[in-house]
Amino acid sequence: MAENTTTTPLDKEATNTSPVAATNGASATAQPQLSHEEHEVARAAARFGYGPLAHVNTAEARLPAFGGEFQPGLYRPVSDRKIANPAPLGLCGFALTTFVLGCINMGTRDITAPSIVIGAAFGYGGLVQLLAGMWEMAVGNTFGATALSSYGGFWIAFAIILTPGGFNIEDTLKNAPGSTEQFNNSMGLFLMGWFIFTFLLLICTLRSTVAFFSLFLSLDLAFLLLGIGYLVQDGDGNPTTSIIKAGGFFAILAAFLAWYNALAGIVDSSNSFFVIPVAHFPWSEKGRERRTKVEREQV
Repeated sequence: MAENTTTTPLDKEATNTSPVAATNGASATAQPQLSHEEHEVARAAARFGYGPLAHVNTAEARLPAFGGEFQPGLYRPVSDRKIANPAPLGLCGFALTTFVLGCINMGTRDITAPSIVIGAAFGYGGLVQLLAGMWEMAVGNTFGATALSSYGGFWIAFAIILTPGGFNIEDTLKNAPGSTEQFNNSMGLFLMGWFIFTFLLLICTLRSTVAFFSLFLSLDLAFLLLGIGYLVQDGDGNPTTSIIKAGGFFAILAAFLAWYNALAGIVDSSNSFFVIPVAHFPWSEKGRERRTKVEREQV
């Protein structure tokens, strides 16, 4: 007696055949194919993720999005990873500290002294981000290790400069004989150096995603404007307020973009009902793959 299993009619885009077991030389039979009208309706439904022709690649859905991977050269995560993705942690540490300082630079709630950022710069933006960079080094992500470790070092250095009674860097420069503008000029040069470093990283994101590129572009503009704001002073030798506020705006924008990219690296099908879009550039590897797929479907 023959044991038959049924097969579901599918098109080229989604194939879901079941193996047929046959005994005693008998062949399996298949159910009738869908009519042309029914087939077109099923294909249209499959595009929206439901219907008999819907196909969900669960292995692909669980991959973290590019934005949270902090690796501009790859879409897929680092192979053979033995630890979790450290990039969202580093991005969140950077985002919160940058958000606080950006708000202060914009004069939010009439706050003028940036002392509150010292704790966040030492603990979260500094230490935690530095650790995330070292973990990126452990999984072989050179870009992530360089970026996160460097910005972790930036926040630690920035906190050291602002710490009252510590190294007395600010007081020493402000009280230096012959000039009352040495601290502002020194801070301006310090920030311009970080503008150059961030620009180098920005070049490495040109073939990545819009979300990733926008993060480094806004951060680079923030460093540039803040550096200019300290170097260009008013008649009293103080930083130019309008330029500092503009730099603070881009710092806040960079903070929210860092949070966005971090969320893209955390959200997947196991913990969320939606995926964070990161908008791949059309000339990126993933963008070319999608364009090629669309061209094949249109043929």
